[in-house]
Amino acid sequence: MKVLNIYKPLGKSPLEAIELFRKQNPKYKDIKLGYAGRLDPMAEGVLLVLVGEELKNQKKYWTLNKKYEAEILLGFGTDAYDILGIPKMSQLSIINYPLSSGKNVEQKKIKKVLKNFEGKLTFGYPPYSSRTVNGKPLFWWARQDRLSEIEIPKKTICIKKMKLLKITEIKKEELKNLIIHRINLVKGDFRQELIKTAWEKTLQETTQEKFMIIKIKTRVSSGTYIRTIADELGKKLNTRALLLHLKRTQVGNYTIKKSQQLE
Repeated sequence: MKVLNIYKPLGKSPLEAIELFRKQNPKYKDIKLGYAGRLDPMAEGVLLVLVGEELKNQKKYWTLNKKYEAEILLGFGTDAYDILGIPKMSQLSIINYPLSSGKNVEQKKIKKVLKNFEGKLTFGYPPYSSRTVNGKPLFWWARQDRLSEIEIPKKTICIKKMKLLKITEIKKEELKNLIIHRINLVKGDFRQELIKTAWEKTLQETTQEKFMIIKIKTRVSSGTYIRTIADELGKKLNTRALLLHLKRTQVGNYTIKKSQQLE
């Protein structure tokens, strides 16, 4: 088999997912494997793993369109554009409570904004990403607090479809537990302890008890950062927003239904 369709678990890096796959499938122990299309630790879903000689054709898989389901939390932003970042709460909010069976005025506003995202768009790369500038990844510049010394590269992408699935709300305590749990799944050095402390402090200090979550599904061109879409969506709604959860459901013709689960 030239291409493996693996379900990358939440919290794992692509390389960690590949190593887990090797352990559960000993016949691949000495075979060269590599992934095509990175998924951040805070994302799960379809990960294409190329086997042996197929690694030479890696660029071919980079260009495949992708489908995602995303949950976007309103009212907060972070320097990473997802929950694995230092939070800052917005002073502005479009949220009106209670949500009246999803028929509130905010739904119409959000649908209109989402529609405006469809088409070709140009955005800067997220500060915490692996895109290199002067030989160093952007996350290196961000951690050194030296982003002001460089020009962040931009990329033109195409959002082919953006659809609102539902609007829900989450209580403050539930949100805190969810964020801490998901960050605890991540291994390696991603500033986890610093980030958890910052989230706990931010949520403790706010008097707001509920927050809005927008769930969307989208079909995009290769190279699209859904984290960036979440951040930009917040700006369009006059608040802050971040990616709470991301699931990649399809890469080219490889679907999540046929993904191989890792134990």
